Amino acid sequence: MSGVRVLVGTHKGAFILSADGKRKDWKVDGPFFAGWEVYHMKGSPADPNRIYVSQTSGWFGQLIQRSDDGGKSWHQPGLADEALPQPGPPKALPNRFVYDASAATGKPLTTHQWYDGTQHPWEFKRVWHVEPSLTDPDTVYAGVEDAALFRSTDGGENWQELSGLRGHGTGPEWQPGAGGMCLHTILLDPSNPQRIYIAISAAGAFRTDDGGANWKPINKGLVSNFMPNPTAEVGHCVHHVAMHRSRPRVLFMQKHWDVMRSDDAGDNWREVSGNLPTDFGFVIDVHAHEPETLYVVPIKSDGEHFPPGGKLRVYRSRTGGNEWEPLARGLPEKDCYVNVLRDAMAVDSLDQCGVYFGTTGGQVYASADAGDSWAPIVQNLPKVLSVEVQTLD
Repeated sequence: MSGVRVLVGTHKGAFILSADGKRKDWKVDGPFFAGWEVYHMKGSPADPNRIYVSQTSGWFGQLIQRSDDGGKSWHQPGLADEALPQPGPPKALPNRFVYDASAATGKPLTTHQWYDGTQHPWEFKRVWHVEPSLTDPDTVYAGVEDAALFRSTDGGENWQELSGLRGHGTGPEWQPGAGGMCLHTILLDPSNPQRIYIAISAAGAFRTDDGGANWKPINKGLVSNFMPNPTAEVGHCVHHVAMHRSRPRVLFMQKHWDVMRSDDAGDNWREVSGNLPTDFGFVIDVHAHEPETLYVVPIKSDGEHFPPGGKLRVYRSRTGGNEWEPLARGLPEKDCYVNVLRDAMAVDSLDQCGVYFGTTGGQVYASADAGDSWAPIVQNLPKVLSVEVQTLD
């Protein structure tokens, strides 16, 4: 029987939630890497047993973990084939995420300039997002802070920066968002293996059409009133970007205010916030089988990161934006002051699409009917940083 595996990264470890195709009875495994910040974990579309994890510690730095058996055991790439059920005392590991010190043009690119004119060095801090290849379980991309894109072709053992991104010309103008200058979204085009979309807070969205050698900003139509030039080529605080595999040229964006849509691979954007109670939020996702059905979780404002009126609601549009309906059945009706972070929503690909999201209050909610009704899978986890789903045959 088919089933699902929900991968949850939290402020204090990782959890794996699993169920059969009915998605009623859930098994909770974890915490793995207890005490570590697990910014993101994601399974390989090419191998249901392969999972990549980004874990970070203020004491011990950044590690990448890999499982080849669906999370039963873990391997830290760079060490000699050791299974690590828990990281334990960290072992010496070369920092394989080394920024390329020069731009694609050969010019140094080691600093970026903030709006106040001050220069800041590029610094490797953490991996925000891991994105496995659609076809090869040993190829995986990593988006890091300070913003850069890396790729490994050997299961995470070695990483190479795709330095054309930082070197394409606007890199020194990128700014950190409130959470840091993070590359948090990586979208791989299933119809064109040379095309990759990424998003950076607070720089905007970018696209490559040649596998990462050359990049272009794709921010035309975005307006950010906090910037000196609200329609500048770069500098926009993009929170998340999503697409449907069947239409990789159609993109949906939740930015720092405004829900946006592009129908031409990001070359142009238009607002589709419509009748949302607020157009501020962090997460956006697309139904597995309906490319015009979208999900967002509105948050009151950029200063008050909780649902309007203390009522947790997912909003769904079946029209690709503009017309939105609240989905409330099974969600808290009052006194709810949690947030849903940018990587904390995902969908499965079962016949009746399941939708999942996690909150900063430690709840993970699931809907087995495309959002019509919700129930908590688990409660009282640490703050949820990311939610991803593997659909199992």
